Amino acid sequence: MPPFGQAPPFGQAPPFGEVPPFGEVPLVDVRIAGGRIAEVSTRPLPALAGERVIDAAGGALLPGLHDHHVHLMSQAAAVRSVWAGPPEVVDRAGLRAALRAAPDRDWVRAVGYHPSVAGDLDRNGLDELCAERPVRVQHRGGALWVLNSAAIARAGVTDCPLAGVERDGTGRPTGRLWRMDDWLRRNTAIPPVTLDLAQVGRQAAAHGVTGFTDATPGRGAAERALLTDAAAGGALPQRLVLMRPEPSGANSGEPCRTPRVTDGPVKIILDDDRLPDLDGFTARIDAAHRAGHPVAVHCVTRVQTVLTLAALAAATPITRLSAGKEPDAGSGDRIEHGAVVPPELYGELRRSGLTVVTQPNFIAERGDQYLAEVTDEDPGGLYPAASLARARVRLAGGTDTPFGRADPWAAIRAAVRRRTTAGMILGAAERLPAVAALALFLGHPGDPARLRTIRPGAPADLVLLRPGLPDLLADPRAEHIRLTLVAGVPVHSRAHAGGGTSLGS
Repeated sequence: MPPFGQAPPFGQAPPFGEVPPFGEVPLVDVRIAGGRIAEVSTRPLPALAGERVIDAAGGALLPGLHDHHVHLMSQAAAVRSVWAGPPEVVDRAGLRAALRAAPDRDWVRAVGYHPSVAGDLDRNGLDELCAERPVRVQHRGGALWVLNSAAIARAGVTDCPLAGVERDGTGRPTGRLWRMDDWLRRNTAIPPVTLDLAQVGRQAAAHGVTGFTDATPGRGAAERALLTDAAAGGALPQRLVLMRPEPSGANSGEPCRTPRVTDGPVKIILDDDRLPDLDGFTARIDAAHRAGHPVAVHCVTRVQTVLTLAALAAATPITRLSAGKEPDAGSGDRIEHGAVVPPELYGELRRSGLTVVTQPNFIAERGDQYLAEVTDEDPGGLYPAASLARARVRLAGGTDTPFGRADPWAAIRAAVRRRTTAGMILGAAERLPAVAALALFLGHPGDPARLRTIRPGAPADLVLLRPGLPDLLADPRAEHIRLTLVAGVPVHSRAHAGGGTSLGS
């Protein structure tokens, strides 16, 4: 099989437009032992006693995909929720039908809503659609929940003192709750959602995903324990990186000690309507850096990106990575999303060693809405990729599931094509070559822009595909996957595997 990145190996995303010489890569045999790659040989490897031999038939062997920005608990809840937005639900009648067809439970929980369906919802609009049951609907961006009158009364929203409760001129709640997920989760009047993390793990394994970085801000101890237990028990077979809440004593949590779960950077959320001042924001970054943690800052607007770069420039540089780090490793600090990145900032991004973790799938999933609604920015420049790569800015990819489709291969295709659902090209100049688009999801969990390679000693987190690399790059999709391994153990396969494993050409 031709292994991606084996010969010649490369430790970071290839220069823009540069494709490794796949035609020169020989077919190899790969031996796995003890959860790691033991041998890579251009000569046939004899099978050892008890080993299982898999004939790869020339299929491509990749490091397993790592989705560098997800929200696993929300994804597990979304599996048990009503879908309320495009492409399945596109108008008011469709939304009414979806809400009323919800399983016969007390509450209706709906996700994925966009105003293109039925406008900017509030309690009155939801009452017209479904008043007889408590209903809560989440905007697809994740920051906003809208409750109908029955849900407002049941949940006690009127008496809630939090600033996230939007009220009209008389003080009456409009039903719109901003960034109040923690309050909703703790509210005993709202029945908890049955989380299906095992289904999330199975679906991801079928997509060749062997690792996640969960980017949920302010994760509590209970949610952290659920994810860690799911990884330890096998419900989530993937390796997990859990972003940390901002340092705040008891809320900072104990370090992860499960072999497949590690702690990641400190997640910081920015909202344009309540941006911190520069000094205060710099102090928050300093607090994370002093604790030895890089930061991952949510940036979806121009002002958020500018403020973040200014604060990082003023903050004390993190020193945790300075000793013994890989030669091409970045600072560890990240910009999440990078929906708007002014080109005049590219040089500072490159010099600072920041990694931009982008979501190219949003161009395919939301591009038509961007074309219709975005007026203060060039829609074609949203979620830039190729221009960042040309400027040698460190780049990686995530799906942002459940706020984006949980399929990295769809994101890879979107990065290559930049085509909206309606077929419009959005930012042709930002298209990536297929190999660079694939590389967005092949980075190290702790350093997303540094590619993992097929080499002895590396973890045997691998994906075996049916076609060779050229055919895969011409048509990147999950249907090509034949086998997904985490630490050498099959987590998705068309046939059961057991014992040791040797992958032959």
